[in-house]
Parts: sequence; C-alpha cells; structure tokens
Amino acid sequence: MVGTTATLHRSLCSNGSLYNCNVLEEKLDELRCLVGKTDGDPLRIVSVGAGAWGSVFAALLQDTYGQFREKVQIRIWRRPGKAVDRATAEHLFEVINSREDVLRRLIRRCAYLKYVEARLGDRTLFADEILKDGFCLNMIDTPLCPLKVVTNLQEAVWDADIVVNGLPSTETREVFEEIRNYWKERITMPIIISLSKGIEAALHPVPHIITPTQMINRATGVPIENILYLGGPNIASEIYHKEYANARICGAEKWRKALAKFLRQPHFIVWDNSDLVTHEVMGGLKNVYAIGAGMVAALTNESATSKSVYFAHCTSEMIFITHLLAEEPEKLAGPLLADTYVTLLKGRNAWYGQMLAKGELNRDMGDSITGKGMIQGVSAVGAFYELLSQSSLSVLHPDGSKPVAPAELCPLLKTLYKILITREKSTQDILQALRDETLNDPRDRIEIAQSHAFYRPSLLGQP
Repeated sequence: MVGTTATLHRSLCSNGSLYNCNVLEEKLDELRCLVGKTDGDPLRIVSVGAGAWGSVFAALLQDTYGQFREKVQIRIWRRPGKAVDRATAEHLFEVINSREDVLRRLIRRCAYLKYVEARLGDRTLFADEILKDGFCLNMIDTPLCPLKVVTNLQEAVWDADIVVNGLPSTETREVFEEIRNYWKERITMPIIISLSKGIEAALHPVPHIITPTQMINRATGVPIENILYLGGPNIASEIYHKEYANARICGAEKWRKALAKFLRQPHFIVWDNSDLVTHEVMGGLKNVYAIGAGMVAALTNESATSKSVYFAHCTSEMIFITHLLAEEPEKLAGPLLADTYVTLLKGRNAWYGQMLAKGELNRDMGDSITGKGMIQGVSAVGAFYELLSQSSLSVLHPDGSKPVAPAELCPLLKTLYKILITREKSTQDILQALRDETLNDPRDRIEIAQSHAFYRPSLLGQP
C-alpha cells in the first residue's frame, strides 16, 4: 500500500481536499502548541449549554476538526432529564423523514426505531438523548452532526482546555460557580469563549453592568485575559447551513488572534478585537429593542412604515445609550446595527415580541419558551432600565429645564420596561409610545449624546 494511514485519512476527509485537510491540521497544531499540548494529549474542547448557538458552535467544530481524533476531543454538556413533548417528537419525526441523509444515518446507527416509537407515543425522548443524534431541542428543523454529549458537569469540564459558554446570561453565574469546585486543583487555567448575549444590573457601590464574561471571572477566578466573547450578526441555523456570516472574537491578544484563525472558515469569517466588554454589552442591547420591533410588526400587520418609524427611534436610543457606555461609540455603530438588523429579521427576541402582541404567548409563561430557549431580551430590558433610571447618571433634559435620568430620554425602553417587567402597560402601548406627538425627533437624541460629555466608564465597572 502506498502512503501512510494518516495520509489516506486526510485524503478522505469530509471536504474531499487533501490541501484543505492539511490547512485545518496546521491551524489545529498551532492552537495546540499555544495551549501547550504534547503529542498523544488531545486538545479538549467542551461547550457548556446546548441552546441553538451553543449546539451549532460545537457541531461546526466537530464537522471541521472532528476528523483529527488523536489531536482534539470535542464534547457538549447539557443537563439531563429534559423530556421532549409529544408534539415536538412528531415534528422531529417529520424532519427526519424529509432528509434522506439523516434517515440513512439514524438507520445505520440503529437509532431510527426510537423516533418511530416517540412518534407513536410509545416512548419519551430526552433532550440529551436526541442531541447525541444531532438534534437540538431549540432548533428541531436543523439537524446537526452527531455530538458527544456529557450530562455530568464535572466529567465535562474538569480537564477541558477550552470551555465554550453557550448558556443564557441568566444561568451563567450559577453553572460556573459549580464549575469552580471542579477546577480547584488545576495548575493551568482554561480558555473560555462566551457566546452569551445578556447583562445584569448592579446598583452598588455605583450603578454598573455585569456581563457574562465578568460573571465567569468572578465565579471561577479564571483571569479575564483567558475569557473571550464571540458575537456577530448571525442566526445559528443559517450558519450551520453555510450561509456566509462573520463574527468578532474579543479579548486579550494572546488568545483572540489564534482563536480567530482556528475558528475561521470559508463561510464563517471571524475577526478579532480588543474591546471585550463593550461588544458584549452591545450584544445584549439589541435584544431589548428587538422585542419591541416584533410587537410593532404584529400590531401593524407588518406595516413597513410603522416598522421604519420604530427603527428610527430605537436606533437613536441605542446610539444614545452607546455614548454613555463607550468612549469611542462610533466604532461600535456598524456591529451594533448589523446585529440589530439580523435580530429584527429572524431573531427569537423579535419573534417573542410578535407572539406576545398576537396573544399566542403571555407574560406569565416566563421568558424560557419551549422550542426557542431563553428570551434574553426580557432580562436585558430590566437591567438597562434599572441602570439608566438612576439619578446619579442624570443628564440635562433637551429643553434645558432640569437634569433627568437617561431612561427618561429613552421612551421605548421605558415603555418596554412597563410592558415586560412591571406589567403596567399592554403591548398596544408600544404604538402609543411611537405616536406620542410630544416625542422628539430621533435626530435630537443623537445630537444630545454627541454634543455632551456623556461617557460614564463606571457603568462598565471602570474607574
């Protein structure tokens, strides 16, 4: 036989190109070297949390690097015991039978029968069980590659070199506080890539934002230079279908440049940036206004005029808030608007706003929705409003009459807070906020922000 087994393996890799296989292996070897891995010791990557983006991220890595089994091990953790309801099982069965490649794969793995039984109601499937076959409970219509699923958190993370945080921000602190117990004996700290878009508000000693990377740092003691944020204007299912997309990985230079290269693919371009916290906060801010956009779309029967009026006012509020949070806000305008645009088009937060306005969901159902996962914008509405309503952050009212809290100059944020958090208002009131004849030209709000020394570094926990 001519050639080695390794050469033959590379020549038969999934993309059919020996050149591409060599390029991928070189990128993997570079990251392994930087992390300090030796021959025979695989790079261990684990995704914590199996929502849509966390599952897709793990599947992308598995599809790309899973062929190099001796050099990298890719796993995903999710909690056990989450049952798949009968309606979802029936839909899952339809998806399987509509895809010949998936059908053949399940038959080869002797896994098809359990989906037949679930369809008939003779068996209960569980979320961790179907994830092993490549089905994410929050994204049933997009079959993924089979994944190595671990349901024991300690087993998943104790020796991981790279941990991907795919958890909602509302669950990040709790899970990573548990993880801290498993890392007490570690000599070297892992690299953590957070995909989470959400924030919390803290009012003491001064009002400030807490982001998922900060939660992880405080919960685990992992140095902040080892924690990065990855975000961009993309929809998880479309990325897995190889729609062209881009993202930024933000954090310390030592890791972000190597990871950007490692994660970059022809259809998924990853850039790197040093501004970790601000990009992370912007990822949470767009979810706030996406909920309102969904409400407006539903209440006006998709009126292009109404949606554009809303867009003008919501973007002016976002620009206003960005000037409070960033020293150089103009650098964030493009990423923020792009992320906002894709979320308004197809994001779960806009969908949630639509369903509330149509009466197909109600606020008593909470913000974790079957088949969609956590609606991060709800908690973000509460956090941003609580922060920006603090008198210590007051700015001069446009008419020059008196100082007011920044939230008073953000009528959409204020209305969303009263709809979603205090429930003083109904979804219809979002239209009233738009139609208020006393509402200032959105340009005025932008000019106010640009013409004053608005920047409040304390909001991001900076001196």
